[in-house]
Amino acid sequence: MKQILAITRKELNSYFGSPMALIFIGVFLAATLFTFFWLDTFFARGIADVRPLFRWMPLLLIFLVAALTMRQWSQEAQSGTLEVLLTLPIPYWKLVLGKFLAVLTLVALSLLLTVSLPITVSMLGNLDWGPVIGGYLAALLMASAYAALGLFISSRTRNEIVALILTVVAGGILYLIGTRGVTEFTGETVGNILRALATGSRFESIERGVVDLRDLVYYLSLTVLFLALNVFSLDTKRWSHGNRSLAYRRNASLGISLLAINLVLLNVWLYPLSAIRADITQQREYSLSPVTRDLLHNLQEPLLIRAYFSERTHPLLAPLVPRITDMLREYEVAGGGQVNVEIVDPAQNPELEAEANQTYGIRPTPFQIAGRYEASVVNAYFDILIRYGDQNEVLNFSDLIEVESFRDGQMEVKLRNLEYDLTRSIKRSVFGFQNLDSILASLSAPAKLTLVVTPDTLPAELAEAPATIQQVAEEVAASSNGNFAFEQINPDDPNAPLNRDALLEGYNIQPFAASLFADSTYFLHMLLQVGDNTQVIYPSGDLSEASVRQGIEQALKRTSSGFLQVVGIWRPTIGPDPTMAQMGQTQQPPFSTWNTLFQQLSQDYEVRPLDLVDGQVPPDIDVLLVVAPQQMADTQRYAIDQFLMRGGAVIVAGSNFRVTADPFTGMLTLAPIADGLKEMLGHYGVNVEDSLVLDPQNEPFPIAITRDVGGFAMQELQSLNYPYFVDVRTDGMASGNPMISNLPAVTLNWVSPVRVDEAANSGHEVTTLLHSTAGAWTSSDTNIQPNPDQYPEFGFPPAEKRAEQPLAVSIIGSFDSFFAGKESPLTAQPAEGDAAAQTAAPTPAAPTTGTIEKSPETARLVVIGSGDFLNDTVFTISSQLAADRYLNSLQFVQNAVDWAVEDLDLLTIRSRGSSSRVLEPLAPDEQSMWEFANYGFALVALVIIGLWWASRRRAEQPMNLSPNPFEKPDQEVSLERL
Repeated sequence: MKQILAITRKELNSYFGSPMALIFIGVFLAATLFTFFWLDTFFARGIADVRPLFRWMPLLLIFLVAALTMRQWSQEAQSGTLEVLLTLPIPYWKLVLGKFLAVLTLVALSLLLTVSLPITVSMLGNLDWGPVIGGYLAALLMASAYAALGLFISSRTRNEIVALILTVVAGGILYLIGTRGVTEFTGETVGNILRALATGSRFESIERGVVDLRDLVYYLSLTVLFLALNVFSLDTKRWSHGNRSLAYRRNASLGISLLAINLVLLNVWLYPLSAIRADITQQREYSLSPVTRDLLHNLQEPLLIRAYFSERTHPLLAPLVPRITDMLREYEVAGGGQVNVEIVDPAQNPELEAEANQTYGIRPTPFQIAGRYEASVVNAYFDILIRYGDQNEVLNFSDLIEVESFRDGQMEVKLRNLEYDLTRSIKRSVFGFQNLDSILASLSAPAKLTLVVTPDTLPAELAEAPATIQQVAEEVAASSNGNFAFEQINPDDPNAPLNRDALLEGYNIQPFAASLFADSTYFLHMLLQVGDNTQVIYPSGDLSEASVRQGIEQALKRTSSGFLQVVGIWRPTIGPDPTMAQMGQTQQPPFSTWNTLFQQLSQDYEVRPLDLVDGQVPPDIDVLLVVAPQQMADTQRYAIDQFLMRGGAVIVAGSNFRVTADPFTGMLTLAPIADGLKEMLGHYGVNVEDSLVLDPQNEPFPIAITRDVGGFAMQELQSLNYPYFVDVRTDGMASGNPMISNLPAVTLNWVSPVRVDEAANSGHEVTTLLHSTAGAWTSSDTNIQPNPDQYPEFGFPPAEKRAEQPLAVSIIGSFDSFFAGKESPLTAQPAEGDAAAQTAAPTPAAPTTGTIEKSPETARLVVIGSGDFLNDTVFTISSQLAADRYLNSLQFVQNAVDWAVEDLDLLTIRSRGSSSRVLEPLAPDEQSMWEFANYGFALVALVIIGLWWASRRRAEQPMNLSPNPFEKPDQEVSLERL
């Protein structure tokens, strides 16, 4: 070992004896910092991770290691010292290993000097150190393989430049064979083999925070193989070509061949073993959670998980197939024989492809592949089927992936949260397991499906939808034994039993706009009536036979109990604008709708719209969500109050203002809300103030700007600082609370402060879920149009008094009824002449119990000071600048519902998969300060290393590689002098 370290020190002395080492390290650091801050625009990404650091690392290491290894043996051979070195009493493998450790030491030093980047990120956001450790480990393993390769090539040539070029070419080939530029020309099987052989794909696996035994063995195999080839290459330099050494040469060649074969076989044997790995991410995002394992362990029926992957698919999707396959195998093992996993290529199995198309509605997706000289379209499958009994769920590629775009035009496709998506679908299938015939037979009354459609105004792409719906409905009716009927109506037909006004008043059904700014609208809705219960089925999916059948089946199941937990949602009924009607203008779609909220919650729960006009919440409702409360009668307040008094969970999202858009100018207007829940919430000790919060930390508002370019008017979107869109980051969230666990940010639009009366809630568990920054202020001004000319900083006059404003709270405890000691609205007669109250509070058909005056300790109340942050129009506005930022708002509400019904299983998995970590917002000068700090750290480190090594060389004693009886004790021996 002393001889190996002596050689390592000699090589390091050689590197630092000239400016070469500092130049190499300096260039590497400059390239790394440039790609991190400029090429990948770290601050513009706004995510607290170091993926930009490791994105270019494989390519940078190729050039760095090639430059370090090019002279190791070439210079020895060129200067004539190689012969002397080979005659020293040192085994060849020690010579090779000493030079290898010297190269690896310099690479490790270079990587160590980049540690300022993850430290910077950790100071600006919540950094997960697992992928950081994995990235550095992957970089060292890749550098070791490249170093062994470079040393071997350097031993085969006397020219340093040739060694450099050949090392770069060989390392580049090992990296490039796994990239999509190569694998897009091959099928899935060949592509998987190439990715298994490539250094880059193995690097990505470890860099994400999963240390897999297969990847470790792969890099170690490359390192051992090329180091052995290096020893073999040195040994061949002293071979003679006579018969006396023939046996030795043959045995040496056979030995190196057997070593290579054994290393290949070892990697082939390990390739199917996906369970031997360590997930070092902070929340173990790539391992099955106990929730998933418990769900699979308690299966009573066989569960089928079938993945449909085409041999030829999009190059960005192909690398995800092995990861999905590995995860599905883990599900199979955790299922204990109850889970059957199948990986199929529909093109190779026509029967399964026909079943997928006709039974499950799975069809190939056309992907456009753009090459250098042409563009082509490939139809590929990338879907997962989950079947349990008669239940099935299908996850297509859009349900599984998320796309990240970079400044250089490149895109990265990664799995969104595979475990959450799979477990959620399995849970829905398990809880929804029941035969359709038995559902129809168990209904209290025959079911009737009414298709409401305006065929004259349907868009061309939906022209075939009514016929498809009719065909599926008639098939269900034919096998229902008279328990299912179907009819189709046109609300524009004067003889139709339901016209547009009746649909709006009776079912709150609004027509769809043909396009964003079009005047024409159309209907394509289904009404499912079972007895007195009628629910609206909105069209979804591709409107194939399978999707229509699934929608009808799910609607029928909602009429039965015992399937999924039920979320009741009350939202205001937005009627037609009387001014527009009087002027004969076409009615525009309302500003406030909440369809996206319904769709999001429907993924995990049964969602039921409520009007509460009878003063009661249906008994099968598990949690009540009240959105933008306004124009409510006492009977509706009474229903909410008594639901809370029964120990229910109530979530209220709303302020004391209503935002609307002027139908003529399109300007946003703000009006106070009448008849909301302010007084009742105040009785519970929660005060929603009559003001709105403005915060310097906000989500910008998109503004369309028209510019004159060469005589042509061009319209573009620009972001405008809009303080009413309060952007709450992690420092404004309740740490550790499951409702906001791992949420990167939440935007609350037009939100009011929510303050809790400590005296009224004494003894309750009170949590402030969200709050603004300390620079926020409040305003009661109804003018919400910004004036950037007069107020260039924020668009609105800032207040002198600024402070943190609470925006959302949760309370657990016993509440006193708002109607305690009062006459029940169910028995009280409305005031004479109060037509609205008479309409909203009909006399109950059955006797009711008395008023419950106090709730149990398990009652839960969540109050959010905004209802517009769940508005479809607000989602559209937000998506114009940030495509999926609004999903954080939906996830916040979904987390709140999970917490309210005490179903934390999916919430736990969803939190584990939240990989987006948001940076603290920084001004441009602060960003520059952090950039200069990292550049300065690298420069100072280089200077210190240079000065330290120079002083060390002056002070160190002469070094001898081996004892020499002919040299004097004070004589320094170096290979260069020899």
